[in-house]
Amino acid sequence: MLLAAVVAAIVAAVGLFAFGQVSWPAFPSSNVTQAVTTVGQIVTIAVLAVSVLLYRARRWVRAATVLSWAGLSGFVTVTLGMPLSATKLYLHGVSVDQEFRTEYLTRLTDSAALHDMTYADLPPYYPAGWFWIGGRVANLLGMDGWEAFKPYAIASIAVAAVLALVLWNKLIRADWAVVVALAAAALTVAYGSAEPYGAVIAVLIPPVLVLAWGGLYRPEKSTQTRSGGWGAVVGTGLFLGVAAAFYTLYLGFAAFAVTLMAIVSAGLAVRAQGSWRAMLDPLLRLIVTAAIAIAIALTVWLPYLLEALRGTPADSGTATHYLPDSGAHLPLPMLHFSLAGALCMLGTIWLVSRAASSRRAQALGIGVIAVYLWSLLSMTATVVGSTLLSFRLEPVLILLLGTAGVFGFFEFSRWLVLATSENPRVKASIVVIGLAGLIAFTQNIPQVLASDITIAYTDTDGDGVRADKRPPGAAAYYGDVDRIITEQRPGERHDTVVLTSDTSFLSFYPYFGFQALTSHYANPLAEFRERAAAIESWTELETPDQLIAALDELPWRAPDVFVFRKGSDGYTLRLAEDVYPNDPNVRRYSVTFPKELFDDPRFTIEEAGPFVVVNRVG
Repeated sequence: MLLAAVVAAIVAAVGLFAFGQVSWPAFPSSNVTQAVTTVGQIVTIAVLAVSVLLYRARRWVRAATVLSWAGLSGFVTVTLGMPLSATKLYLHGVSVDQEFRTEYLTRLTDSAALHDMTYADLPPYYPAGWFWIGGRVANLLGMDGWEAFKPYAIASIAVAAVLALVLWNKLIRADWAVVVALAAAALTVAYGSAEPYGAVIAVLIPPVLVLAWGGLYRPEKSTQTRSGGWGAVVGTGLFLGVAAAFYTLYLGFAAFAVTLMAIVSAGLAVRAQGSWRAMLDPLLRLIVTAAIAIAIALTVWLPYLLEALRGTPADSGTATHYLPDSGAHLPLPMLHFSLAGALCMLGTIWLVSRAASSRRAQALGIGVIAVYLWSLLSMTATVVGSTLLSFRLEPVLILLLGTAGVFGFFEFSRWLVLATSENPRVKASIVVIGLAGLIAFTQNIPQVLASDITIAYTDTDGDGVRADKRPPGAAAYYGDVDRIITEQRPGERHDTVVLTSDTSFLSFYPYFGFQALTSHYANPLAEFRERAAAIESWTELETPDQLIAALDELPWRAPDVFVFRKGSDGYTLRLAEDVYPNDPNVRRYSVTFPKELFDDPRFTIEEAGPFVVVNRVG
């Protein structure tokens, strides 16, 4: 796995560097990058086809292995990197969710210490694993966090796809493993790549579930074989620990699915042996898995847990207060009229038909059932004012069913070949049909991601540039805002707390913020509602002395700098409040500060475009 990760990282780095040497047109306004993407995909698929042929011929197996790693990582790199080659931003730019993700990477690029992405003096609540590694990569390359986000996201997905291939190679035939890993990588890029820190976990879930089932379910009669499988238990625990450090939701789902596996295994063991003692072995294996996962998870979660246990006032958190339309229905991708839908339908048929005879089908099938149970639990949780964000599991469901669909295609093809007395024309036809479907799906991935790609070109980046060459937005003045702040406060940026509603400023510069974008991205220890109430109360003050007294009395570190927007009757900020169960779940509102509040030598006031920068100097 280590060697595969190195090869994948090198291929991704070389590919992205090569893409950056050409001045490409913007993806939304030209078909050139789509054309080059398709060519790159065909080349990488051809490399993977060569590796499959070598595996089947049992010749140059090591070369075939390296080719498969290089081909798969190259596929991910060209599919994501080429459409984004003319912009420095990743999918969805720095808008909405991608704003706080970029801010997190910027924070952990500035310092290797585990800090909250926004608030000073708080440990992180959102798992820092992916972002911490990205921060170290950015430091190594001498890049700003925001600028490193795109290449790091693409390379990390490429590495994860290759790690999944290595794992599949240990679980199934090597030639099958290449095809399964390619299909999973394509589905991950198409439906999960906008959340790169989630995609790197999602692509590993199908093989890990197969691995986990092998460790938890030992139906063999031999005592020696029943006592085996501990390597799979350890591997599952390692994965769950890494998932806990990367993405809480996918950890929750994976742990739920593995627990469901243990319960099913215990039930089957009791039925087979006629004794309740038979359930102890799978439950013991589950406990060991959990212990390993918890030990790894604490490397990221321990600072937050310790802070929470100290009795620091904590909001209940609103991260789960979101219920879009897709979260109110059970996902049924197998009924979608598309190539992915057809593959999921084939996978559904295979899972049902092979549930009694295939351990792979059993593992993937339990994973699918777990998704639907999680969805039902999420919808039920709305009664008590929360959700389990089940809509974010749809990419995982597509991955599970799509993987099963590939196995179904293999078995259906084998049956068809045998039914036609191994007619070479039938074999050739199956191969051609499979390749045609693969190419048709993969070359359409940029169109599936078109809206996210477009935002990457229309958002203004940290250099104040829009990649589509159109006039930039207000973020073009962020450099001036930063200059004004650093002139007044020449220390490290992370020593300054900034209050602004233009929180994308914090995505590009590692200042701490006084208030997060919305409560859904805020640390529960930060008291989001109380901070918003304090900000509103300042607008009702009449003199600078009153404002300074209010700032000095805060229970949190007070803002050192205010970055306002100019208003007709003062300086304005836009705040947000949670209005769940409404959809949208956020209400924006503006507050206005009288200019007289800052008419004092203890404040300096400078303007930069639409912004007013107020520094507290005394």
